[in-house]
Amino acid sequence: MRANFNRSLILILQFLLVSIPGILSARHIIGGEITYRYLSTTPQGNNRYEFTMKIYRDCLGGGAGFDNPAQIAIYQGNYNNNFLLISFEQYTQSIKKLIPEPPPCVTQLPSVCVEEGIYVFERTLPVLLNESYFIVYQRCCRNQTIKNVVAPGDHGATYMVELTAEAQMLKNSSPTFNNFPPIIICNNIPLSFDHSATDADGDQIFYSFCNPLDGGGPLLNPPALYTCNGAVPTPPCGPPFDNIPFVVPTYSATNPMGGAPQVTINNNTGLITGTPNTLGQFVVSVCIQEFRGATLLSTVRRDFQFNVAECTPTVLANIYSDSIVGPQQFVLRSCGENTVTFENLSVQQSNIFSFEWRFNLKTSTFVDNSSWDATVTFPDTGLYTGALYLNPGSDCADTAYIAVNIYPEINADFSFTYDTCVAGPVSFTDLSTGEGGINRWSWNFGVPNGTSNKKNPSYLYPVPGNHPVNLRVYDQNNCTDNITKVVNWFPVPPLIILQPSRYIGCTPAEIFFNNLSTPIDSTYGIVWDFGDGNTLSGVISPTHTYETPGLFDVSVAITSPIGCFTTDTFLNLIRVEPSPVADFTYSPDSLLTRFNNTVQFKDLSTGANRWNWTFDEYGTTTQQDPLFTFPDTGLMKVTLIATHPEGCKDSLSKYLDFSPVITWYMPNAFTPNGDGQNDGFRGKGFLEGATAFQMTIWNRWGELVFETENPDDEWNGRQMNTGEMSPEGVYVYVVTFTGPRGQKEEFKGYATLLR
Repeated sequence: MRANFNRSLILILQFLLVSIPGILSARHIIGGEITYRYLSTTPQGNNRYEFTMKIYRDCLGGGAGFDNPAQIAIYQGNYNNNFLLISFEQYTQSIKKLIPEPPPCVTQLPSVCVEEGIYVFERTLPVLLNESYFIVYQRCCRNQTIKNVVAPGDHGATYMVELTAEAQMLKNSSPTFNNFPPIIICNNIPLSFDHSATDADGDQIFYSFCNPLDGGGPLLNPPALYTCNGAVPTPPCGPPFDNIPFVVPTYSATNPMGGAPQVTINNNTGLITGTPNTLGQFVVSVCIQEFRGATLLSTVRRDFQFNVAECTPTVLANIYSDSIVGPQQFVLRSCGENTVTFENLSVQQSNIFSFEWRFNLKTSTFVDNSSWDATVTFPDTGLYTGALYLNPGSDCADTAYIAVNIYPEINADFSFTYDTCVAGPVSFTDLSTGEGGINRWSWNFGVPNGTSNKKNPSYLYPVPGNHPVNLRVYDQNNCTDNITKVVNWFPVPPLIILQPSRYIGCTPAEIFFNNLSTPIDSTYGIVWDFGDGNTLSGVISPTHTYETPGLFDVSVAITSPIGCFTTDTFLNLIRVEPSPVADFTYSPDSLLTRFNNTVQFKDLSTGANRWNWTFDEYGTTTQQDPLFTFPDTGLMKVTLIATHPEGCKDSLSKYLDFSPVITWYMPNAFTPNGDGQNDGFRGKGFLEGATAFQMTIWNRWGELVFETENPDDEWNGRQMNTGEMSPEGVYVYVVTFTGPRGQKEEFKGYATLLR
């Protein structure tokens, strides 16, 4: 017995995941159920039952195989208080593949295969008056790729059925499912699967989505392997059982897949419907509750796995519509027109071999199976229903359900009034008609941001022009109509506004006349008279230069494109004064040097009452006749800005030249006797800016006795200031240097050496 369980464990540990389009195929047990059938009463008075357990697994490529034998347990008692009655092994009776039939007319299905193992066994069970029997099988684990379960690889499954005391007394047989669920369902394609069951006793059946039961666990090493938390509980553990934990709040036992609309089960018929909208694998459990009168006899639980894959439908009924209110449910609206053409957008035409349009016209039925696009004339306003059937009666059929609302006609219209020559708002009046009750207006006045939702609005245009005004109206049925009319809005401005409103300046006065009048544009005729004998036409805002002083009136005449006229004269708008003339003199006006550097300036300007002086980079003043001392030599720029009382300005600049004067004086004798008085021979003076200085001294025999390039050095009477003392007598000196402005200077003379 242990060897068989170990072989099963090895198969579990050897599973592989294989990727297929849309889902992952893992080789695990994916579902199962247990049902029972009453056989007979034995001579000893005990009841005998046949139990059938069906287990389902993914059969692609091996993986977790069927337990053969499978360990099954029977517990006695109630759900929360029971004991193990018997544990036994049961071999599979048959194994067969359930290769799914593909959904009709879809392509690109993944390769999926399910294998069914059937275990059938009989047991004689004495009738218990107040207790149940629980037939239990447990196995771990579920696919790790399941989407709606928390940590699915850590949870297994419990497959069980309760044989209640009432069922024993009534010799009941449980219901059995008629069909196995489709292994693959298509994403975003409506699902409709009959998950009904048959009851041999004719009892009432109630269907519901319910909790899948947990069983076993991820422990793989003996002895824990065989416990309730192990992969192979031996024997299977009894009730109560834990529920599989769903990923909340997205999924639950009663909402295991979501969907739009949500996938649900009909409680009375067992029909599972909805449209899945999430790819993946989902654990689903369906419970069948069997009632005889008000007595619950049994609950059969089927635990299975849905694989939601991406499929491509090859036949899909579709039409052009105003809205879609549900799967294959189309709504059209016709306003004022009873004849409607339905545009058939169904695909793929190569797979559509027959079709039929059918509409209920209340007193008759419209049928057309020859026109791809149907044209239907409805007898009156109202709501009509119909459908487009594709390939009716075949496995590749599809249907588009159609609702048509025929509404009364709606007609948009409006009028407008305004003064053609006086600028003011345009008043609009809605004249629209419609039996559907007009309740919304949308105006567009033909200019940016010019809109309104009022019924009868007024609008003041910011600019003139031929403005296309559009009115769109809506009624309570959301029918709409629109109309466009042109408003020729070319009034003249009610007031001519100019900027500047007053100007005082000096000649030449260049003035920009900003015409702020509105409404005007380039289509208007505009004539200017500037009052100085000059006129200009065709310019909204001109620039004009006044060359002569004076007081001037300015006139503007405006004519709109439709002949409206206005004019205005602005008296004494422009006053032009003579411009000031800057002038000045200065003293002294010559022989400016570093020693003669203070200058008196005299203003000679005319027409000025303010003065601004700039003395090169060395200072400024606003005095009229300033006195200024320049700190350096060279060319100095002096600028006077003379300002008129009205602010007009004139300027004049002059350059003053301050000469860098050099002074140099040589003595004629010296007494180098060491008494501290006149012991050395050198020149004196001001040599700032001079270069290349050289002084040489020669004796009467033409010998050089001293030389230097430093004007501060002196001759002490010795040969080169270090040798023997020179004798008394007359010596010749020569001094040369270059002045600050490059002039060559030379001084020659006699130096008498005395003792």
